[in-house]
Amino acid sequence: MDLNVTYLTLGGHVEVHKYRYLYFIIIFTAYIFIICSNCTIVYLIWSQQNLHEPMYIFIAALLINSVLFSTVIYPKLLIDFLSEKQIIPYSACLLQYFMFYSFGGSEYFLLLGMAYDRYVSICKPLQYPTIMKKTAVCIFLAVAWLLPAAELVAAVIISLNRKLCNFTLKGIFCNNTIHKLHCVPSRTILMYGVFLLMNIALLPLLFILFTYAKIFTVTYRSSREVRKKAAETCLPHLLVLINFSLLCTYDVIIVRLESDIPKVSRFIMTLQLILYHPVFNPIIYGLKMKEIYKHLKRLFKIK
Repeated sequence: MDLNVTYLTLGGHVEVHKYRYLYFIIIFTAYIFIICSNCTIVYLIWSQQNLHEPMYIFIAALLINSVLFSTVIYPKLLIDFLSEKQIIPYSACLLQYFMFYSFGGSEYFLLLGMAYDRYVSICKPLQYPTIMKKTAVCIFLAVAWLLPAAELVAAVIISLNRKLCNFTLKGIFCNNTIHKLHCVPSRTILMYGVFLLMNIALLPLLFILFTYAKIFTVTYRSSREVRKKAAETCLPHLLVLINFSLLCTYDVIIVRLESDIPKVSRFIMTLQLILYHPVFNPIIYGLKMKEIYKHLKRLFKIK
């Protein structure tokens, strides 16, 4: 161990010495499933010409984001389960914190892009080819991945220069609880955290909800066929949005109630946070999106 490097102990693990192989098998199986299932759907979207539409491109981007999000957490978890000590260098912890929230923010912006695509498709069908051009989709994708990352750089720089008085993180990976390690609570970090929460989560969420409200208002007055089409394409997005928003709410609450939640409960809830969303995304889009499901059946030769 390098004596010049500051190490943090990940103190959120529960009886690793007793259940290390069980934990390893569960997380390893989930990680392989996440990679294989997400990449299969992305491959189908890339290889099938009729899926080269904005909606499916956004789905592919969302699934790639899920794989990247999981890769930030899972490999380190697997190493920790097999290690005698669950530790991480402070610099690596900040990097994990940065990437975790960067890909989390990207998730909201990609869902925003999907919501806008559905809004234009259903509410302005004649203008759809003009509005949702390839250039517009590329701009959406670039903003979705670059904007959250750019905004989080400042938070990392501020934290990098803060003095630590506590070296045990009450978690199994590096998230907002990292700020609890500082000797003196920073008002700057608190205010910037609120700004980040508003800018990369709440504002996109409000825009998404407003967009779907407009879609449902328009389709309510339309024919039954239009309502059915809207439900088929919008329902999977809404399920993913609700699932991810609940997990993000938990991530915010757990920092505030850190001392009030038993260690075992916090450990189980944190595993749910990192398991549910990337595992359910390919299931929801694979089963609920008719065109993707059709190609999946053909790929696996299911009648």
